[in-house]
Amino acid sequence: MKWIGRRQSENVEDRRGMSGGGKAIIGGGAIGIIVLLLQLFGGETGQNIGNILEQTNGQQSQQTTQTESRPLTEEEKEIGAFVSTVFADTEDIWAKIFQENNLEYRQPKMVLFTEAVETACGSATSASGPFYCPGDEKVYMDLAFFNELQTRFGAKGGDFAIAYVIAHEVGHHIQTVMRTSNKVRQLQQNQNQTQANKLSVALELQADFYAGLWAKYNQENLDMDDLDEALSAAQAVGDDAIQSRTQGHVEPDSFTHGTSEQRKYWFMKGFKTGDIRQGDTFAEIN
Repeated sequence: MKWIGRRQSENVEDRRGMSGGGKAIIGGGAIGIIVLLLQLFGGETGQNIGNILEQTNGQQSQQTTQTESRPLTEEEKEIGAFVSTVFADTEDIWAKIFQENNLEYRQPKMVLFTEAVETACGSATSASGPFYCPGDEKVYMDLAFFNELQTRFGAKGGDFAIAYVIAHEVGHHIQTVMRTSNKVRQLQQNQNQTQANKLSVALELQADFYAGLWAKYNQENLDMDDLDEALSAAQAVGDDAIQSRTQGHVEPDSFTHGTSEQRKYWFMKGFKTGDIRQGDTFAEIN
């Protein structure tokens, strides 16, 4: 992706290398990996992420206080500049899309952190993966996650895999601004678990559609391999791919994010159509 020398967002708060400012539940070993997989691309459930980690970790959890800080490496500074540029692109493009549809865009913020962070949705660790918190309208990312995406989940390396994740999480912000996520949470309260999961899948696939739509509007800054990197990341984080890797079989009724094929399909539908009105993933729920 072409990004060097372009505008960087003023809405990025870089807390990497800083004290976490309190205690956080830290999951260890295989349990931490499982939580990361379950919480991948966190979505916008409004749940307390710290509670999820604590419940999953059970008696093996421990409380750790972060007190140290350190300077960022040159590599960390460079990736920070990159994500800030991508975030600026989301600001410009979504403001344009909203204006085209006679809507007013409200910009989110992004927080970069190391190991643990406090949010309006509760305490979270790196094991949560990237996520969006509707309580403070912020995207939270520990950038070490992208090493996991490549080494553990088999995604291709490359900067656009990171851009895809950012665009997906901003997609959840779009759902907050348009009150889609609020309506989904209300519907889920009156559904059984299987139907509630299907609504979650539709919400996540719509965020993928929004990521593809953003890529369409940003294609002048894309390189030849960028779409392949995004599709590889989508392939890696499909529910079927994750379940196959972690438990050896898939349970479709438990899916909350969609299959690999669904995630790739909706990302590409956003990219190919370039039309926000084509993103009704809920119409396909059965």
